[in-house]
Amino acid sequence: MSALQQVSIRPFSAEQVRADFPILHQDVNGHPLVYLDNAATTQKPQPVIDAIVDYYSRYNSNVHRGAHALADLATKKFEEARECVANAINSPTSSQLIWTRGTTEAINLVAHSWGKTSLSANDVILVSELEHHSNIVPWQLVADELGATVKAIPVSQSGAIDLESLATMLDKNVKLVAVNHISNALGTINPLEKIVPMCRDTGAKVLVDGAQGIAHFSVDVQALDCDFYAFSGHKVFGPTGIGALWAKQELLDSMQPYQGGGEMIETVSFSGTTFNSAPYKFEAGTPNIAGAIALAAAFAYLSQFDRVEMLAHEQDLLAYCVKRSAEIEGLQRIGREKNSAAIFSFGVDGTHPADIGVLLDQQGVAVRTGHHCAQPLMQRYNIPGTVRASFSIYNTRADVDCLFASLKKVLGFLR
Repeated sequence: MSALQQVSIRPFSAEQVRADFPILHQDVNGHPLVYLDNAATTQKPQPVIDAIVDYYSRYNSNVHRGAHALADLATKKFEEARECVANAINSPTSSQLIWTRGTTEAINLVAHSWGKTSLSANDVILVSELEHHSNIVPWQLVADELGATVKAIPVSQSGAIDLESLATMLDKNVKLVAVNHISNALGTINPLEKIVPMCRDTGAKVLVDGAQGIAHFSVDVQALDCDFYAFSGHKVFGPTGIGALWAKQELLDSMQPYQGGGEMIETVSFSGTTFNSAPYKFEAGTPNIAGAIALAAAFAYLSQFDRVEMLAHEQDLLAYCVKRSAEIEGLQRIGREKNSAAIFSFGVDGTHPADIGVLLDQQGVAVRTGHHCAQPLMQRYNIPGTVRASFSIYNTRADVDCLFASLKKVLGFLR
């Protein structure tokens, strides 16, 4: 069955879903794998793996410029993939979806192609203290070059963006507000339905880092009304090295190319070059063809299930995790915002997160430790980092039980 064919909705069952993910069925360090590092990358279901194998086995070829059957088929599948992913996020047209290597490249593309021509000295870029480094550093680089300023929107102790502070900071000098959909470090779900209209009132553009949002929600870019939405395929059961930038058409039309080379041009001569239209003017060189096709397969896989049921399952896991955490003396959850995705970030008094992570791995439990590429946020809490357990659709309450059984053994050893 083609990855792009419509599929029937089937009842959601985490146990049945687990059967679709080959990597989950193995032992690590003599224990069954309990994979709780989904905010870093999700595992891949068999249909995604099959899509990659199918491309390289049957029609591996470059796209758009070939004059033979394999090239025609590769181009057809590649552009069908764009259509599939664009439809999945409710883009008005597929031409508004630009393939990138992931969220990081997508944000850098906006910083380069929009920022360098739309920002000037004394302009202000607002980013929240919740942001991943990839939504901070590109803006700092552009600001340093142009004489603009990057300012941080503060967050509360619970891990929520301070909307009153944001309202105070918004003025005619603010040209862009860059925020994540969901905090990768804490799981906070940002109220974009409030943030975007606030920015509209002052004329500021809005860029949303959707790396975590795409993993947990059915994203609707038209309903969000943001100007840019960036995401990575590997967060949503697709391959690494593929992602996308969605942007409003008028912005894409006005933006200059990010890189030069093949595909992004109409004509080239030594007297001058004319550029292709979006999305192609932002896709110089040979793209990740297999990655795009496999990402479409990931969205097709998700379309089998009711996303509301999937989200409810993840929320149940988070609630159960919070309940079980009360059993651990000295455990402190970092970020307690009520409206949160299934990410549980914590520390334990008298222990270093890295020590906990290494010892949990010896029990077969995979978590992430450290600052999670969110050092300003860790500085906000005056901590070196956290242990982060992040859940996905194939996790179960049994995984949560294994986490805390293993954590008790680890803390018994460390103490």
